[in-house]
Amino acid sequence: MQTNFHANNQELAQLIETWVPKLLKMESDLLTDRRNGQDRNIRQIVGHMVDSATNNIHRLVHFQYQPDPMVFPDYANLGNNDRWIAIQHYEEEDWQDLVMMWKFLNLHFIHVVRHLNPECLHHTWFSATGEPVVMEEMVVDYLRHFRLHLDEISELAG
Repeated sequence: MQTNFHANNQELAQLIETWVPKLLKMESDLLTDRRNGQDRNIRQIVGHMVDSATNNIHRLVHFQYQPDPMVFPDYANLGNNDRWIAIQHYEEEDWQDLVMMWKFLNLHFIHVVRHLNPECLHHTWFSATGEPVVMEEMVVDYLRHFRLHLDEISELAG
């Protein structure tokens, strides 16, 4: 399934460029008052996206030197992603700092993807639910996940 990550990276970079000013213009009450189906407000969704970026960057690094299949903590299942959001108090984070962290972590994700060792693209780890996750598929799915959360923010912003 050798994927061309170039198109994914370009779309991700374009979404970041488009969304930074949108996010920074949002009024503070909009960031906290409305909630999605997971009971998250916009601040929490952006915080979750920061967590996704950091965890996926770490996975990509580990995929390239850990034995295959890899053992790696799974923050996204079994309610842990909500724990991450709560523990990090994203609702109290300076909004501009949070948006910039979101921006630069995702730009770094693109950088790491550009330099992946192609021999490792089929390395696997198993999620907390036992699902196998292949590095190449994880990279492709990251963009889908990113868009999903931007759509949630768009819907909450009206």
